[in-house]
Amino acid sequence: MSLVGKKIEEFKVQAFYNEDFVEVTDQDLLGKWSVLVFYPADFSFVCPTELEDLQAEYETLKGLGAEVYSVSTDTHFVHKAWHDTSDAIKKIEYYMLADPNQLLSRNFDVLDEEAGLSQRGTFIIDPDGIVQSVEISADGVGRDASILADKIKAAQYIRKNPGEVCPAKWKEGGDTLTPGLDLVGKI
Repeated sequence: MSLVGKKIEEFKVQAFYNEDFVEVTDQDLLGKWSVLVFYPADFSFVCPTELEDLQAEYETLKGLGAEVYSVSTDTHFVHKAWHDTSDAIKKIEYYMLADPNQLLSRNFDVLDEEAGLSQRGTFIIDPDGIVQSVEISADGVGRDASILADKIKAAQYIRKNPGEVCPAKWKEGGDTLTPGLDLVGKI
C-alpha cells in the first residue's frame, strides 16, 4: 500500500549529526520539508556514492526549506565510525539516523525482513508530516539526488496552488495544468 498522502508515524531514534549524537523524533520533521533517504548499510558499496551525492545537493535542498535525513539499520555509533573513516562520508553534514530496531524501516515499508536491512527508499514529506513522494529502488540501483530539488519545488507549488498540477519534467516557473473537462483528450 502506498504511503503517499499518509501522515508519518511516531518515532524516536538516535542520530549522528554535526560531530555529535542527537535524538530525532517525528516532531522534528514537522514545520518544514523533509527528505528521508533509506539505504541498506554503512561500510558498503553503492551507499557511500549515494550519500556523497546527496551531500552535494544538501545546500540546494536546505535552500528550499528542506532538511535531509539518511537512515539505515546501523547504530549511531556505526554512523560515526563510518564518518570518521570514509572520505565520502566525512563530507556529510545532514542527519544520519540509526534504526537498529528497524521501526523506521517498517513504518516506511522499506525493510527487507530476510536481510534485516533497509531497501533504497526516498521519501519527501511536507511540513504537516504528510508523505508527498516515494521512490524505492533495488539494492544495486543507486539514486540521483539532483532530481530531489525539482520534486520538492513541484510539491511546494502544488501545496500553494491547489487545483493545479505539474506536468512531467516540470521546472520552477514552467507551465502547470488545471485539470478539467476541457483538457480531457487534448494533452
